[in-house]
Amino acid sequence: MLILEADNIAKSYSGKSALADFSLQLSDGETIGLSGPSGCGKSTCARILAGLEKPDTGVVKFFGRKLYSPNPKIQMIFQDPTGSFNPVHTIQQSLSLVLNLTGIQRSKQCAVMKDKLLTVGLQPEILSRYPDQISGGQAQRVAILRGMLMDPKVMILDEPTSALDVSVQAQILHLLKGIQNENGMSYVFISHDTKVVEFMSDQVVKI
Repeated sequence: MLILEADNIAKSYSGKSALADFSLQLSDGETIGLSGPSGCGKSTCARILAGLEKPDTGVVKFFGRKLYSPNPKIQMIFQDPTGSFNPVHTIQQSLSLVLNLTGIQRSKQCAVMKDKLLTVGLQPEILSRYPDQISGGQAQRVAILRGMLMDPKVMILDEPTSALDVSVQAQILHLLKGIQNENGMSYVFISHDTKVVEFMSDQVVKI
């Protein structure tokens, strides 16, 4: 089943092309890798696919319907996990903001968080910490968990391991594969590292 598609999308900033005539078709449970050198438009493409930006031309469709704005069933994981959290909120507060959107009662949220933390290899005590009190690997696991709370169909991962050391990179990549095998979600995996993209992807598209 076709879930997410981009048809000849393009984007320019101040008259300078950031992405030109890019197309993609993502099916259920599939991982498509986007590869290319820095500055080729990978992150621009990611933001457009996630509905965070609109293309100048072309169209993005999610389950056959034109995507006009962010959809909770499409979650994006950013390159800098620590920077994607509010520095004055504890991890628990940040996750609670997401759970509020799902309708889960506050009295049940802590139990949900603790259960989900175990699925990404983290202990409950991390909930009381602030983003600057956890490691990069821990922050990326929490970022993945935060995305999972919305039960997404698609997860867009923009250089999710580039800021991590090699051993932690491997842990995160295997974690992502395990989550996909269990939940059946689709990934758009973006990296400048060809070996990482090939390891994660069913097919690789160069930008």
